[in-house]
Amino acid sequence: MSQFSKEQHDQKSLKDYLNVPVDVYPVGRLDKDSEGLLLLTNDPSVNSKILHPSNKLPKTYWVQIEGKPDKLKLQKLQSGVKIRIDGSLYLVKALTIRMLEPDPVVPPRDPPIRFRKTVPDSWIEISIDEGKNRQVRRMLAAIGYPVLRLIRISIAKIQLLDLKPGTSKEILKSELIASLK
Repeated sequence: MSQFSKEQHDQKSLKDYLNVPVDVYPVGRLDKDSEGLLLLTNDPSVNSKILHPSNKLPKTYWVQIEGKPDKLKLQKLQSGVKIRIDGSLYLVKALTIRMLEPDPVVPPRDPPIRFRKTVPDSWIEISIDEGKNRQVRRMLAAIGYPVLRLIRISIAKIQLLDLKPGTSKEILKSELIASLK
């Protein structure tokens, strides 16, 4: 959920969780199956600074996947995989990628993820500097690892840290700008 308007009648939106002024809007999006850090602003220059592809700001995610990839599969993500978006092929690369061991401590997901006893899962941390539609999910699918859970933990130096789901924290514009350098 990364918008203030509802796509469907029974769907919750940011308005259901946050009381913010009318001129505040999300910077970018998280798809409805993703969680984590979402920045809100009323300043178009901040929006542009974060979203414009030429700024190459890293976005880091914790990702729970089916299976446990070996080193070669993870290296493939750093050297580049091709993903298809709206009929076009793109070569995309991870800036960094690593296994998370032990698993990170994260709040339960609502709704819970699909659980299968016979299929092991693992967690990885991946950073990208692009923001193509469902890019991380598509990258992992390209090497054969379906995503069970995806949590954005940072944009540049702005971190989710221990912020709980459905809560917010105000940061000063000066802090934000310093975090984006």
